[in-house]
Amino acid sequence: MINQTKLILTVIFCYCITACQPKPTPKEALETKIRTQIDSIEGDVAVALLNLAEPSDTLFINESEEFHAASTMKVPVMIELFKQQASGKINLNDSILLINEFKSIVDSSPYSMDIGDDSNDVIYSKINTNVALKDLMYSMITVSSNLATNVLIELVDAKKVTATMRDLGADKIEVLRGVEDQKAYDLGLSNSTTAKDLLIIMQAIATNKAGTETDCEAMINILKDQQFNEIIPHELPDNVEVAHKTGSITGVHHDAGIVYLPDGRSYVLVLLSKNLKDFDKGTEQLAGISKTIYDYLMEQ
Repeated sequence: MINQTKLILTVIFCYCITACQPKPTPKEALETKIRTQIDSIEGDVAVALLNLAEPSDTLFINESEEFHAASTMKVPVMIELFKQQASGKINLNDSILLINEFKSIVDSSPYSMDIGDDSNDVIYSKINTNVALKDLMYSMITVSSNLATNVLIELVDAKKVTATMRDLGADKIEVLRGVEDQKAYDLGLSNSTTAKDLLIIMQAIATNKAGTETDCEAMINILKDQQFNEIIPHELPDNVEVAHKTGSITGVHHDAGIVYLPDGRSYVLVLLSKNLKDFDKGTEQLAGISKTIYDYLMEQ
């Protein structure tokens, strides 16, 4: 009888301890769920979230870890293009002769872009003709044209792109070169970023800190025309607009964007990944993280 009483008291004691524990806040529950989702991904993932309607509402996981920037570096190039137009250095309505030849940052040796890596890019059909800078910029973002990117980054100068990102507060992102510079890649000279820096950059666009209000609005409209939508927007309702830029290379898939909710609120979300063992499955899982964050914010 005594042992049975002890057992009952023990059960009651354990129940009281459990019941008295504070219930996790919605934010704590969100982080727990996202970390569980990340643990299920065979690869490395970073997450950065900022609720623009409530700036204190943030979430950072591995936000300072360095990743190959892939095509997310094209957003800084776009910002620099608008900056140089505002200063009178260039005019985005002007045209440039499109030539498929570039110089490696290693030794200035020439290399060309492979249309096989840019299969959706109509810009290749315009080689050896004059193309407006604004059209090259649009293709650089919406279909991630590598050819357009290299033309534009040579025009504005990669060092100036990085310097502008520093001015915005992104202190780790490095824009060193254009795309497909194999000699540079072999030496480890690649564009790199962190989730935190991309969040700072997208926030700057969303809050008109990346240029004039008119220019930032133009950037957002271009980003909303993004043609690759497998991550942030993939599981979201059709009435949710996303202004974003993706990036991918072998084992790497990123998405950084501004999400506009139907009620007028918005948030910045950055999802970075590397060392993905299963690219397609990893992409689906990243889209799942985006949906988790959307659900959390819709409940607030």
